[in-house]
Amino acid sequence: MPDTESHVKRGHPIFFGLLCFFAIIEGCITAWLVAKFNDSNDYPSHSVRDRLRFLVFTSWWTVFFTIFYIVFFFTASASIVASIASHAVWMFITWVFWLAAIASYTSALGGGQRCSHSDLTYCSQLVAAEAFGWIEWILLTIAFIFVILLGVGAIRRGDRLSAGLV
Repeated sequence: MPDTESHVKRGHPIFFGLLCFFAIIEGCITAWLVAKFNDSNDYPSHSVRDRLRFLVFTSWWTVFFTIFYIVFFFTASASIVASIASHAVWMFITWVFWLAAIASYTSALGGGQRCSHSDLTYCSQLVAAEAFGWIEWILLTIAFIFVILLGVGAIRRGDRLSAGLV
């Protein structure tokens, strides 16, 4: 389908760029928080400490692989690395990481913190990390659904899932 192909060619780098952008923001906020809390050793709890560290990992994992997929989309779009199957596997793993990381982090914070009524150190930054984490998870969910729909369409047409997205 030429129409789907042109949408994918245009949308893939834009959407993966958005994923990368928000993951960089999340990675910077959470890495800064971990550094600040490590300096003074005053995490609100061990739970927040562990969840923040997992969010740092998940953020930079996402940054690395989104850049990787953007590069391969432009340079080796016919390779197995840029295939629908490869995207689906990576997105599923990353989606699980983000869901586990941000849901557990939200739980560790008690959910819905209001910094005006809180005595948490770096409360605004903790809440910003929560917000950007959920934004990243939502964007990844949309991308994952789209890749699944592309895969279903490819199977219906009789194409291989190991073929490139375009």
